[in-house]
Amino acid sequence: MLASRFAPKREDKFAFGIWGLQNRGRDPFGDQTRQETPALKCIQGLAERNAFGFEFHDNDIIPFGSSAAQRDAILTDLKKCMGDWGIKATMATTNTFYHPVFKDGAFTSTDPAIRLYATQKVLNCLDIAAELGTGVFVFWGGREGVEVDASKCPIEASKWFRESLNFLCEFVRAKKYAIKFSIEPKPNEPRGDLFLPTVGSVLAFIETLQYPEMCGINPETAHIKIAGLNPYHEFAQALDAGKLLDVHLNGQKPLRFDQDLTFGSDDLKEAFFTTKLLQDHKYQGTIGFDCHPYRTESDPWDFVDRNMRNYNIMKEKVAQFNTNKEIQGLLGEIHGANKDLVGLIAQYSPQTLDKLRNMQFNLEALAGRKLRYEYLDQLLTELLLGVL
Repeated sequence: MLASRFAPKREDKFAFGIWGLQNRGRDPFGDQTRQETPALKCIQGLAERNAFGFEFHDNDIIPFGSSAAQRDAILTDLKKCMGDWGIKATMATTNTFYHPVFKDGAFTSTDPAIRLYATQKVLNCLDIAAELGTGVFVFWGGREGVEVDASKCPIEASKWFRESLNFLCEFVRAKKYAIKFSIEPKPNEPRGDLFLPTVGSVLAFIETLQYPEMCGINPETAHIKIAGLNPYHEFAQALDAGKLLDVHLNGQKPLRFDQDLTFGSDDLKEAFFTTKLLQDHKYQGTIGFDCHPYRTESDPWDFVDRNMRNYNIMKEKVAQFNTNKEIQGLLGEIHGANKDLVGLIAQYSPQTLDKLRNMQFNLEALAGRKLRYEYLDQLLTELLLGVL
């Protein structure tokens, strides 16, 4: 029997991309193993399990090619259901990767007509997001890249994307929509190489926009690990920059195709440190899960329950870590050296410069510090395994 104390509550602010629940178990080598769950049934199931919200692409809820009348009818039904079930639309995005028109990019296509169509598609989805009360709008550049470097210049491609984002920021401002934009980095797949592959590259790009204050980052665990990087560090960089607008948690074995596994299913320490970062630094956004059930599953509900439980279990482990006397005592020793020197160079002055230039350092003593990192790591291991 699963412990009830880890059951999700609305105040946990969990959200799922409904595209993950709708995943049919199809892969490049095999056909679907289950039927697609209708969007409203996905949203109702999430609400029944105390999820705070859902995330959506435009075509997850409004089929491609729907008329204006069909769109309005769908949104009327959806808003009524959201009110009845008490669930929020926490993040929106636009599908600019599935249709063949986007085979060589949307905002970075070499054809300006395709770039304009992609921008138009986002305009329409922004109207939907505003109508549903969605505050974060994500750009994932699934087709924004190349296999053939000779085909396009990355500087020109960045310029094209920048033009669209600047225009869309102006649109949001003109409409007075309470929406911020968030860019989701990924190094590759489905393209051979994707533009804006990491948190750092997105941070640099944001500073070139006309309204950088309107834009942030939506990092994903799996995308980070595909690049062989550390999710804890990448999430931290976005958080430190004040640009962590949304998160996509999942699991991923390093340097492989985008697996979108359940959060915590692959690396418990990694899940722990991601949770610790968000908890310790009081991240205020939703805890979003962008993953899908195993191909062997008949429906998405064990998968949904498991993601939320794993995060709540890690929250408890974080609290135990932060209050464990032996762990905190050891951390106190590690961080307790030369405390009188903390902040010495926080602000430049001629006096501080002189003091720094004249300081004498005992390198032998500094190099001889005892750092019991093996023991610290073992304490964490035993805490996660329930031994400590």
